[in-house]
Amino acid sequence: MIAQLATWAGKRVLITGATGFIGQRLVRRLVDAGARVFAGVAPECVPEGVASDRGVPDAGGERVAGLPMQARRLGFDIRDAEAVLAAVAEAAPQVVFNLAAVGVTNPDVDPSLALTVNAGGTLHLLEALRGRDVHRIVLVGTCHEYGAIQGHRRQGSDCFDPFNAYAASKVAGWAVGRMYWRAHGLPVLTARPFQVYGPGQPKHALVPAAIRAALAGEDFRTTPGEQKRDFVYVNDVVTGLLACAEAPGGEGRSLELGTGQAHAVRGVVERIWAITGARGRIRPGALPYRAGEVMHMVANADLTAQLIGWNAQVNLEEGLRRTVEAMKTNG
Repeated sequence: MIAQLATWAGKRVLITGATGFIGQRLVRRLVDAGARVFAGVAPECVPEGVASDRGVPDAGGERVAGLPMQARRLGFDIRDAEAVLAAVAEAAPQVVFNLAAVGVTNPDVDPSLALTVNAGGTLHLLEALRGRDVHRIVLVGTCHEYGAIQGHRRQGSDCFDPFNAYAASKVAGWAVGRMYWRAHGLPVLTARPFQVYGPGQPKHALVPAAIRAALAGEDFRTTPGEQKRDFVYVNDVVTGLLACAEAPGGEGRSLELGTGQAHAVRGVVERIWAITGARGRIRPGALPYRAGEVMHMVANADLTAQLIGWNAQVNLEEGLRRTVEAMKTNG
């Protein structure tokens, strides 16, 4: 079933990684729906003049300052098991969304750091939740866990071939979640978004980087751009995460959040050029493919629709236009 926001009124919800690209929007959506939101943020991100509700010292952070005031900020390091336990005790959540991660847009992330945060942090969170009356725990993974076998796996199966440290660490986090579901009965569900884009995305990601170059009249260097990705608008992903949290009987499942449509990277950049009337040149092939580059990644959108009734609503053309307009307005 598609998430009905009215059902979130009064629910206690803990969101780790609340200052991230997706996390910020999820916080706002749930606050607007009347949920009691506890926004987990890294201690060093608590901004000057906005004291953490757990007494973490001020240290600056525009993204935290931008969270709705109705959201209660909990400053803790997900690598610290005792801090996670204290945060969970304070939030006493009915629903949890785990978006805390490193390496999302950094293929060169240190493997030890990725495993410590993305797998170890998941372990700390689930251990803190064990034995509590929590209705659903949504672990947010990544399509990159599938790697080169993405197009050959059985529908609905969990088959992995990660090609970088970030993807490998997310596979490990999935395995931890699977174990806590099987061994301890925690209501864990894994959601794997595909190529998320939209306003507010980190500037070095493909879509915002291309839009900035287009608006500035600059040339844009890319790989040959033949790799195909399932581009899904960030607002659709937020709705999908809410649907994952509400799906009856979803424990133990892995669900893919994408449109089911694959678009070549070069074609996406060309669409941005057409929308903006850019004068710079697109320079495909100026950059090499990354080592282990996966050439085709697309979500099994039909299966997700069948299981939870969610479909992406914003097509690529509309999503790119919205993103361009937002960047024109906000820089």
